[in-house]
Amino acid sequence: MSELTRPGADPPGMLRIGRDDRPPAVVLTVRGDIDTVTAPQVTAAVADAAADGPPVLVLDLTEVEFLASPGLTALLIIRRDLPAGTALRIVAAGRATLRPIQLTGLQQSLPLYPTLGAALAGP
Repeated sequence: MSELTRPGADPPGMLRIGRDDRPPAVVLTVRGDIDTVTAPQVTAAVADAAADGPPVLVLDLTEVEFLASPGLTALLIIRRDLPAGTALRIVAAGRATLRPIQLTGLQQSLPLYPTLGAALAGP
């Protein structure tokens, strides 16, 4: 897995995004907080990965510690702007990610999966 953001001993909440190519999927693993400052970084990382035209792009949020409203907006923008021919699959099962998605009713609009394995397995 390659780190798209600064590796090392980061303070809690520091955003890190890793990329793992698992043909036919690209997996982006997000760690830390997704908030006003970091949501654009997540959107940019997804746009970069999607530019390669993978059939499946998995956004793994299992290690996200905090998902603020700008992060929720970013998820909707990512889904809207993903190129045709690339399926988005979002892994969100923890309280920090799934709860805000459910409280806002976005589980109806986002392709959610409970585990990375389930997301890689398909629809």
